[in-house]
Amino acid sequence: MNLQVLVSTMNQTNHNLIHKMNIRSDAIVVNQCNINKFEDFEYKRKKIKFLSLSERGVGLSRNTALMRATAELCLFADDDVSYNEDYENHIKQAFKDNPKADIILFNVLSTNIDRPSFVIKNYEEIKLYNCLKYGAVRIVARTEKLKQANIYFSLLFGGGAKYSSGEDSLFLAECIKNGLKVYSNPTVIGYVSQEDSTWFEGYTDKYFLDKGAFFFCLSKRWSKILCLQYVLRHYKVFNKEKSLLHALKLMNQGIKEIKK
Repeated sequence: MNLQVLVSTMNQTNHNLIHKMNIRSDAIVVNQCNINKFEDFEYKRKKIKFLSLSERGVGLSRNTALMRATAELCLFADDDVSYNEDYENHIKQAFKDNPKADIILFNVLSTNIDRPSFVIKNYEEIKLYNCLKYGAVRIVARTEKLKQANIYFSLLFGGGAKYSSGEDSLFLAECIKNGLKVYSNPTVIGYVSQEDSTWFEGYTDKYFLDKGAFFFCLSKRWSKILCLQYVLRHYKVFNKEKSLLHALKLMNQGIKEIKK
């Protein structure tokens, strides 16, 4: 069983990121910048593919790496993650212990006290109703299972795309809808700095429009109910910037927009 880390990054001018992230397995780095250049080299006896590409979009970046992944397991990563020394062994052991798992979600803890990450505390199967709180950097998948199901990241959502976020949640939801078995595992495999959000600029009109579009892509049938429960559950957080009815109106506009 082997593992490749699939790194999405931007504007790297050298290979120092491999050291910074403490990558100790094979890896594919997709560096979105202003040139096109493919490099293959070894780092501490591990095989690295370093792809510099003149394109933008985190979904496109993850898909570019996934299409080229050849290892049995693939771990999605951003450039603000730093891995523990033994992350590879922990991941392999988790899949050996749970042969039914097609995807396992691990803890990648935030080092920013102002932006804490959700902490996985239990081993459990993840279903549609509780799959929306896991970022992509937690996801380790059996590569062939993803390719057999033809599951990739949406190009409409995430950094550099039309809609601001949600590509990781849509990806997990699509996996579950296609019958892949997803489990959580409380093992900590690394840390993420999360210094700045690449997309959150407050509870703006665009924030709610994008949420409406997201819920429509998540479930066309239940999108309006999902929007309603969202504003009811989060009203205390955004009530200084938007009224409940205004937020709901914007989300419904987002649904109508993406329907077109």
